[in-house]
Amino acid sequence: MTTAVERFLKYVSYDTQSDEAYDTCPSTKKQLLLANELKRELEEMGASDVRMSEYGYLFARIPDNTGSTSAHGASGVGQKTTIPALGFISHIDTAPSLTGTNVKPRIVQAYDGKDIVLNAEKQIVMKVSEFPFLADLKGQDLIVTDGTTLLGADDKAGVAEIMTMAEYFLSHPEIPHGEICIGFTPDEEIGRGADRFDVKDFGAAVAYTVDGGPIGEIEYENFNAASAKLTVNGCSIHPGSAKNMMINASLVAMEINSMLPSGDTPAHTEGYEGFFHLTDMSGTVEKAMLSYIIRDHNAASFDQRIKTMEHIEKLINEKYGEGTAKLTVRQQYRNMRELIGEHMEIVELAERALRREGIEPVTAPVRGGTDGSQLTFRGLLCPNIGTGGYSCHGPYEHITAEHLETSANIVLNIIDENLK
Repeated sequence: MTTAVERFLKYVSYDTQSDEAYDTCPSTKKQLLLANELKRELEEMGASDVRMSEYGYLFARIPDNTGSTSAHGASGVGQKTTIPALGFISHIDTAPSLTGTNVKPRIVQAYDGKDIVLNAEKQIVMKVSEFPFLADLKGQDLIVTDGTTLLGADDKAGVAEIMTMAEYFLSHPEIPHGEICIGFTPDEEIGRGADRFDVKDFGAAVAYTVDGGPIGEIEYENFNAASAKLTVNGCSIHPGSAKNMMINASLVAMEINSMLPSGDTPAHTEGYEGFFHLTDMSGTVEKAMLSYIIRDHNAASFDQRIKTMEHIEKLINEKYGEGTAKLTVRQQYRNMRELIGEHMEIVELAERALRREGIEPVTAPVRGGTDGSQLTFRGLLCPNIGTGGYSCHGPYEHITAEHLETSANIVLNIIDENLK
């Protein structure tokens, strides 16, 4: 059998970065290269119903081998007369924040707990003072980058762990299990991962996303999320005769950003606190653009944040003239606790699986979102379990070989606990 580490090192060699600038699905064709490789591997393993949609969603199934009736709805969870069909989902794309081209993973064997030189030539060092949790990884085999790319643990670690689970059960048909549904999605990192996910075709009663985060985390609370774009239209006039006539779009854009609460940014918030995050800004005298993501765990506070943006748009147009500012808000996902809170047996199942590995479960609010956020509100309850990754979306992203293998075992344990 191929280990989770071997799979991971193979999968990160594929550049699967998604790109919000394109409206296609997937947003980048290069994601399909990995999707097609996973399809080939699943078929070679002997998985059933391996299929890829025109949008790059890859599904497969491992049939129940107990002779029991498989439940395909959440109502079957906890019922002893049926075994709920369990789904496991990961995304194949990597974040647009840093290149995923030519990733060069390196294994720091038996990590000594000290600073790690990722790239001597460029003087890129991962310092324990900046990443204090590194001390907890001492003695493990640490997989790092060369400091010029992200690693891709988010979420190729999840992909590798699910594929390792699939090979295990398909290689050992004597080991009993219920029906297992496997799903790999594109474009999660740009908020579109679940947009074209066919819940009915997937076939699971409930599912888990296996995505990002330290080992031991079970997440069923996430941000309510939206993106916001403000386009500012200025009026460009020769500066020598511009008095009372010029409207500098770039200056207006700066004014708009100053109207937001200065402390409501990612750098100043934690836990359940929400924020406005300016992700991109460009401008000339004639036109400027501001891109934000809006996040909050509390639904009422989230709605108020959107109203704040709308109020700013109104004030700017009153000051400079109608059409100066144009706001476009796109809802992305909601806090899945609203629904999963009524079915905590799904969370408890994952907790038992973790304890079998000697890991005490940690539940904390996700300061982000997963495909499961949207899927939960479309009828597929879908909490998240961590993959063992750290410092995602940047050059200091890393994961340990031990956590990759243990996380694969946790997925196996969930399937086994589902029989009880």
